[in-house]
Amino acid sequence: MADYFTHFSCLLDVGTPQNAARALELYNALSQDGASEEPPSDGFLLSIQPEHGGSQLWLHDDVTGDPERLLQFVKICAAEFNLSGRWGFQYANTCSKPRLDGFGGGAHVLDLATCETVAWTYTDGWLASVLDGGDGDA
Repeated sequence: MADYFTHFSCLLDVGTPQNAARALELYNALSQDGASEEPPSDGFLLSIQPEHGGSQLWLHDDVTGDPERLLQFVKICAAEFNLSGRWGFQYANTCSKPRLDGFGGGAHVLDLATCETVAWTYTDGWLASVLDGGDGDA
């Protein structure tokens, strides 16, 4: 039996060390909500990165992560801390065994001021579409 994983690692600057401490509280509340879901969310891990002035959050998976939960958290932080500019992350879908459909990934960019998606891409199905004669546009 194969195991499937989603991997990501990114930073989010929340402006101040005080905001980073508050973000940790928001993260804990969101994690509790995710644990009560059926099935529970894979979530992600968060740590504060002092080498970046204490305002950078490192968001990453442990074994596998939930990109949707990550986006939800970033939107909460954007609203809570009045963040602006663009933020984004990439992720990889992998598999523990060689499977034809076991690998892929994507990326997502948000406008932090509006919490709207600027652009995104997801490679699931892209290769098969191009090989079948498609142009590769999503």
